[in-house]
Amino acid sequence: MSSVATPVQLGTFGVWAPAWELDAARAAGIERLGFGTLWVGGSPEAGLEIVETALAATSTLSLATGIVNIWNTEAGAVADSYHRLEAAYPGRFLLGIGAGHREHTTEYVQPYQALVNYLDVLDERGVPRERRVLAALGPKVLRLAADRAAGAHPYLVPSAYTKSAREALGSAPLIATEHKVLLGTDRAKTRLAGRPSVANPYLSLTNYLANLRRLGFTDADLADDGSDALIDALVAQGDAATAAAQLREHLDAGADHVALHIVPDSDDPLPALAELAPALGLTARG
Repeated sequence: MSSVATPVQLGTFGVWAPAWELDAARAAGIERLGFGTLWVGGSPEAGLEIVETALAATSTLSLATGIVNIWNTEAGAVADSYHRLEAAYPGRFLLGIGAGHREHTTEYVQPYQALVNYLDVLDERGVPRERRVLAALGPKVLRLAADRAAGAHPYLVPSAYTKSAREALGSAPLIATEHKVLLGTDRAKTRLAGRPSVANPYLSLTNYLANLRRLGFTDADLADDGSDALIDALVAQGDAATAAAQLREHLDAGADHVALHIVPDSDDPLPALAELAPALGLTARG
């Protein structure tokens, strides 16, 4: 486990959800269930208004971005938002940034150098290293996450990836891993319902495909919206106890924090989270 010094208390388990599915009531519900952090996905805008809304609606929940896209959110504006949130809600916000995907961004040129340049601006504008994480999959950006941030926020990865990342980074950098969950004891049905959350768009994106191939998945696994083995590795299924056991595999592999991503995104995540919280050892708050 990591000993990284960060003032943001993430807790062992958090929740990842796209910005457009979040509001004050949902954030408050996630806090009441005992989860430590709410990760705001879907490339939130530089003003981070939904982060502020969630912070205002809660008292102990930490907020993190998973992630701010460096191509469409100017670094100076993001730094201003960080300082605004830190002044109002000290110690409760972790800034996650990433380079997104070449398939979705016309400006996508030299993403590694673009990340370095973005971090340089954050340094100049006083955003502390220990208050930011990088979306990281490949070894080069993983190393950058360790050198220039608190650590990494990997997305769409099995526990085997977490193990390899921890071995590469050593004990100190933070690893906060996203993992998808769809509860249900009929595996054929949950695979069918969970498959779109993996296939669209991730099995058409170069960086995810490359990472899954590095982990040993074959072209056959990645074809036709993903093999059963791929879906089972990337979407925790079964009853709450079974899904919780798969999520804990990331902790056993060296993760510090696991962010549960209830799929499909169109569903209210709170009922599934309420089932999972006791199985994860979380205590509901009054």
